[in-house]
Amino acid sequence: MKIEKTTAPSKLGEITLYKLTNATGASVTLSSLGAGIVAVEVPDKNGKIDDVCIGYKNPADYIDDGPCAGKVPGRYANRIAKGHFTLDGKEYTLAINNGPNALHGGPTGFMNHIWNSSADEATGQVTFTLDSPDGDEGYPGNLKAKATYTWSDDCKLTLKLEAETDAPTVVNLTNHAYWNLEGHNAGSIFDHEMWLGASRYLPTDDTLIPTGELAPVEGTPMDFTTAKKIGRDIKQDFPALVYGKGYDNCWVVDGYEKGQLKHVATLCSEPSGRVLEVSTTQPAAQVYTGNWLAGSPENKAGRSYEDYDGVAIECQNFPDAPNHQNFPNPVLRPGEKFEETIEFSFKTK
Repeated sequence: MKIEKTTAPSKLGEITLYKLTNATGASVTLSSLGAGIVAVEVPDKNGKIDDVCIGYKNPADYIDDGPCAGKVPGRYANRIAKGHFTLDGKEYTLAINNGPNALHGGPTGFMNHIWNSSADEATGQVTFTLDSPDGDEGYPGNLKAKATYTWSDDCKLTLKLEAETDAPTVVNLTNHAYWNLEGHNAGSIFDHEMWLGASRYLPTDDTLIPTGELAPVEGTPMDFTTAKKIGRDIKQDFPALVYGKGYDNCWVVDGYEKGQLKHVATLCSEPSGRVLEVSTTQPAAQVYTGNWLAGSPENKAGRSYEDYDGVAIECQNFPDAPNHQNFPNPVLRPGEKFEETIEFSFKTK
């Protein structure tokens, strides 16, 4: 594995970029800002290599970007209702940064920090670490977070997410990369076909906070248990699609068992022949169809993205789980270890 290291300036300090190129010439570029994925260059069915990951021209433009493109949000990814949760009888207050709710750990969440980093050519790995102090954005406990990426010769990008704490806290870590299998600058992903191994989803209120129900997808526009084009039902008059201006919902992984890797999603672009298979040890996947990408920073091709130019498949715990006893437990305690895996496997057909 060839690993090239470069740096770029930013208002937060020096950003380190790592480009990992495998034996086939396919590559992944990672950034110490937000432990992020900033490029994934893989071949189409004819062998033509394109970058299929939404991203920006200037590495510093990932700071405070609305879409959270490619980065690891935290301490708690997704939303927490009204920025409040109670843990062991004590109430905690978080920054409000998404309507009335807290999103992705707050405005100075993990995605807007430069992580410590190191690379190992022998293993094809890049490791990022971040220390989050007690009280960071309102969260309790000193938390040590770690994100390890591995790029293989068969074009599989594996992300291992880890965390440890010295006091009880809540943790939800994921990656927020957006994909367009025609190429990051190709426009709408409405013609991409998607399959989800999820027969239930989480209905929400109009601020995208789960109601607590795990509802069947059958007979609704939320049903991707048989592959269909993303754009087929996205404009239907259905609460979830109206509230989010498209898909921005959490699907429950069928057959979830803690620690067991499950194939949860397949994304396919017929013209390019590219296929992305997503597997995870996590209980859910938030699918977000880039409904608010317009106005994002200048992209790698020198233009701004439009809404629906990419789709994110964010494997994670349920949003607002600290406030729902029937959701998977998001609490991490001293002596325990948060340890989850996400795999992005790129193929052609």
